[in-house]
Amino acid sequence: MEINISPFNKKTSKKTQIKIMFNLISKRYDILNRIITFGLDLRWRKNLVNKIKPQNPKIILDVATGTGDLAIELSKTKAEKIIGIDISDQMIEIAKKKIRKKNLNSLIKVLESNSENMNFKNDYFDIVTVSYGVRNFENLNKGLSEIFRVLKPTGKIYILETSLPKSPILLFFYKFYVRILTSIIGILFSNYKLPYKYLLNSASIFPFGDDFNNILMKNGFINIKNESQILGVSTIYFASKP
Repeated sequence: MEINISPFNKKTSKKTQIKIMFNLISKRYDILNRIITFGLDLRWRKNLVNKIKPQNPKIILDVATGTGDLAIELSKTKAEKIIGIDISDQMIEIAKKKIRKKNLNSLIKVLESNSENMNFKNDYFDIVTVSYGVRNFENLNKGLSEIFRVLKPTGKIYILETSLPKSPILLFFYKFYVRILTSIIGILFSNYKLPYKYLLNSASIFPFGDDFNNILMKNGFINIKNESQILGVSTIYFASKP
């Protein structure tokens, strides 16, 4: 399945546009994310990591690691090795600075890499995580099949992604908030209008809940579950490789 919108609506591939987009917004990405989610994205990542801790994983891959927030939080799992990959070299540079500041260089390595064509061995990772990244895959099924390939048998995938509130009242206010927020970003940060319009719009059309569970199942995953986060605007999915 593919999400049929791209950041700049140009003829170049979605993958190329995603890289350009994240390079463009990299320096303001964290602060704008805190504003958009009222800081709740940090709490949701903690919730994800708390689900992983009891698994005692040794090797973790964080796909679409961005500026490294989840990779750094994953250090609390006591894993022996954490690798983060992202298509944006500018986001990776920010992640490296954060990791150095936390003195986690020996534990966390971040690399520029395409999540749909990863240079890792089959059956290598105990856990693979993706935080707000799967909706940016150029080909969702290809990205998920690559994750399936590099996971060890019985390994687990944990995905934190946007979703929509089930309550009609909350959904109305959420859509109103998105429209207002898009306008404000357009006024205050004109260079970021198209990227954040894409990020907000892609969140509103991406399959979530049972629809995304079915996509995971079609890509070979089993024991699929999901847990809605506060107000239903984000969901944690977790599943296993047989």
